[in-house]
Amino acid sequence: MPERRNGRGSSGQAAVELVAALPALLLAGVVALQLLATGYALTLADGAAESGAAALAAGRPAEAAVSAALPGWMEGRVGVDVEGGRVRVRLRPPALIPLPAGILEVDSTAVVAGAGR
Repeated sequence: MPERRNGRGSSGQAAVELVAALPALLLAGVVALQLLATGYALTLADGAAESGAAALAAGRPAEAAVSAALPGWMEGRVGVDVEGGRVRVRLRPPALIPLPAGILEVDSTAVVAGAGR
């Protein structure tokens, strides 16, 4: 391609390509942050289930231990099921974009050794 006389070359094309690629970069960033939030929620669910099972083994209510093990911003995003010596914790991580309810929900289960036998 012959060089233009005004010395600009293809600098305008690079700006157009950057603007065209920006939505894809933003979407990739949002997806990455959502995956991080979901992974963190799974880590929190694991710890909360373990805390609930430990409380159950000590004769205390598992629900209170689960709530105490979670950060305050998870309030209203947690479900706890206790059956025998099994504690199941379900968490809904914060969603950066509106998603159908429960699509990102994570859960973790901990069992008290020797319970229910």
